[in-house]
Amino acid sequence: MRDGKLDKGKTPAKAASAERPAVVRRANAARMPGSSVHASLANEIGLRIVRGDYPPGTILPNEAKWSETFDVSRSAVREAIKMLMAKGLLASRPKIGSWVEPKERWNLLDRDVLAWYATSPDREVFLKTVQEFRHIIEPEATAFAATRRTDEQMAEISQACREMGEATTLQERTRADTRFHLAILRASGNDLLVPLGVLIESAFDHLFAYTTREVDDLQHAQKLHEAIEKNIRLQRPDAARNAVRKLLANTDSVIKSR
Repeated sequence: MRDGKLDKGKTPAKAASAERPAVVRRANAARMPGSSVHASLANEIGLRIVRGDYPPGTILPNEAKWSETFDVSRSAVREAIKMLMAKGLLASRPKIGSWVEPKERWNLLDRDVLAWYATSPDREVFLKTVQEFRHIIEPEATAFAATRRTDEQMAEISQACREMGEATTLQERTRADTRFHLAILRASGNDLLVPLGVLIESAFDHLFAYTTREVDDLQHAQKLHEAIEKNIRLQRPDAARNAVRKLLANTDSVIKSR
């Protein structure tokens, strides 16, 4: 349905749109600092879709209603809808309007969709999905990094690990944690992992913020990260792979305990 055509015999759930609560107008709500009006509007609507305000099949308000609700031009609304269609969240058809696509059609590797999904009511399910992804990718990527990393890449990994230990706030630590893992993906030497790592950066941020809260957890997790750094630095691929698996197992246990 990405081309905007309806599957034969299927129509969006018109009744769903009528059952949704009225949208409360917030003056200039779409005008967020550092972003264009239509991008900010797409962010607001996209977040509402992903968190379940508008379930799949729901027909969204028309251009006039969005324009009135957010005090923006209709052209800004049209551009926002186009953005959400490109991300797989919406489809549109003349005389019907725009409707929410099934979840399986959403582009979950899109940076914005990931960010919306990570803050939705289902975020714990999503974070477990991210963790499964890590089990699939990170052990082998880290083993490759141990044999392929350059001195410059090693310095980046080591610096991020050091900054994790020196961080004084949760935000500083989670950002350093994310840089550590993304640096390892880059050092793996596999070109496909680099853009993939950038796309999931937001998901990593949310996952690490969720799993690193207690002091004891932080100290233990730091030692596990330092073991990974050491084995990459000493170019021990098998040991590096096993060190990552220990870290992932620790994160699994933290998620289960919350």
